[in-house]
Amino acid sequence: MSQSDADNKKLFWACFIALVATSFVFGLRANIIGDWQKDFGLSEADKGTILGVGLWPFAISIIVFSLIIDYIGYKTAAYFAMACHVASLFFTIFAQGPTALYWSVFLIAIANGTVEAFINPVVATIYSKEKAKWLNILHAGWPAGLVLGALTSILLGEADWKIKYAMCFIPVIVYAAMILPRKFPVNERVEANVSYREMLGQVGAVGFFILTWLLVLGVSQILASLNPNLVVSGTTAAIVAAVAAIGAGLYTRSLGHWMFLIVLLTMGPLATTELGTDSWMPDLLGADFTPSQAGWIFIYVSTIMTVLRFYAGPIVHKFSPIGLLVISAIIAIIGLLFLSKAAGFVIIIAATVYAFGKTFLWSTTLGFVSEQFPKGGALTLNGVSAVGVLGMGILGTPIMGGLQDKGIDADLAANHPKIHEIVATEPREIPFLGAVRGINQDKVNNELTPEQQEILTETRYPHKKAAFREVAVLPTFMLLCYLGLFFYFRAKGGYQPVDLAKEDAEKEAEPGF
Repeated sequence: MSQSDADNKKLFWACFIALVATSFVFGLRANIIGDWQKDFGLSEADKGTILGVGLWPFAISIIVFSLIIDYIGYKTAAYFAMACHVASLFFTIFAQGPTALYWSVFLIAIANGTVEAFINPVVATIYSKEKAKWLNILHAGWPAGLVLGALTSILLGEADWKIKYAMCFIPVIVYAAMILPRKFPVNERVEANVSYREMLGQVGAVGFFILTWLLVLGVSQILASLNPNLVVSGTTAAIVAAVAAIGAGLYTRSLGHWMFLIVLLTMGPLATTELGTDSWMPDLLGADFTPSQAGWIFIYVSTIMTVLRFYAGPIVHKFSPIGLLVISAIIAIIGLLFLSKAAGFVIIIAATVYAFGKTFLWSTTLGFVSEQFPKGGALTLNGVSAVGVLGMGILGTPIMGGLQDKGIDADLAANHPKIHEIVATEPREIPFLGAVRGINQDKVNNELTPEQQEILTETRYPHKKAAFREVAVLPTFMLLCYLGLFFYFRAKGGYQPVDLAKEDAEKEAEPGF
C-alpha cells in the first residue's frame, strides 16, 4: 500500500468515527426519551418535536457548509463540528426545562450536519472509482454508533440519564483526536474544473424551491418555540421558496437535473422510514417488551445494518445502486407491515425483515447521487441528506407522534372519559393532521390512580404500534420512484456512473478547446 493509500485509509476511518459520534447520541437519546418525558413533562407530540429537532437542523449546517466548504476547507468545518458537539452535550446535561432541552438538542443537530457536510464529499473524492461501495461502508458508522449508544444506555441500567448522556463525550473526543492530524483532499468537482454555477445548476430552481421551503418551515418551528405568534404559514414559506427558486433559476439557467429532483422527493419519506422509525423504535416496542428488551431489539436491528453495510461492495456490484434501492424499498414495506401486526417474540423476526429493508436506503442513495451528479459536488451529495432530515424532522417524526396522540385521545374520550378529562392537553396544530390533543404527563404521574395509569398504558400501546403501518406508505412512494429510474437506466443499456475526469479529458481533447 502506498503512502497515499495509507493516508486515505486513516482519513476514511477518522470520518467513520466522526459519524459514529453523531449516531451515538441518536441511539442513546432514543433510549432515554422516556426519562426526558418524565423529567420535562413531554406529550407524545412533544417527544416527536424533540426527536425531530435532534435531526432536521442538521440540514441548516449541511446546506450552509456545502455551499462554502470548497472555500473554507474541510478541516474548518470539522473544527466547527467539534465545538458544537462539546457545547451541546454540556447544555443538554444542564438543561432546566423543555425549552433549554429543545435548544441543546438543536445544537447537536447542527454539529451532526456539519460532520455530514465534510465526511461525504471527502470519501466520495478519495474513493472516486468506488463511491457507492465506500459511502455504504462509511455509513456503517451510523448504525454502529446507534448500537454503542443504545448499549451504553442499557448497560448503565438505572443510572440517571445525565450520567448516560455524559458518555457521548467519549466518541466526540476520539474523532477529534483522529481528525486533527489529517490532511484533506481537494473536492472532485473543483479538481475537474466544474464551475460553481454548474454545481448550483444541478440543484436548479426546483431543487432550491424544495430546500428553501423546508428550511423556512424549520425556522418557523424555531420561532414558534420562542413565541407561538411567530409561526410562519405554509403559504409564506412557499412565497419565500418561490423567490429563492426564481433567483437560483436566473443565475443557473436551470430547473435542476430531473433525476436529482426525483431523488429529492424520495428523501423525506426515506428519512422517516429509517431515522424516524429508529427514533420511536424502543418506545413503540414497549407494548410487548420491557424497555431493556426493546433496547436490545434496537441494538440487534442496528447491528444487522452495520454488518451489511460493511459488505455492501459485492451487493452494490451485483444489483447496481438503483436495483438495490428497488429491492430495499420492497423489503422495508414488508418489514413495517410485519412490525405493525407482530406480537411477542415474533417481533424479532419482523424487526429482522425491517432491518434488511432499511439498511441500504440512505447510504446507497448517497452513492447513487455521488455517481450520477458529481458536478454537484458537496451540494448535491449533502443536499439530499438535508432534504431528508428536514422532511422527516419537520413533518415525518411530529406526524408519527401526532398520529399516536390522535388515536390515544379518541380512544380515551370514547372509552375512558374521566381519564381523558384529567390528562388531555390543549389542542396543538400538527402538519397535515390539524389540531391534536396530547397527554399531560405531569397529570398522569400526579393525578391518576395506579389503576387509571394502567388503563392509560393499555390504551396507549396499540396506537403506538399502529404507527409502523402508517409509515409503510412512505417506502411505497419511494418504490414507485425507484422503479421509474430503474427502467430508465435499463432502457439506456444499464446503470453507469458519470466519470468527471473522463468528461474533462474529452473536453480538453475537443478541437479549439
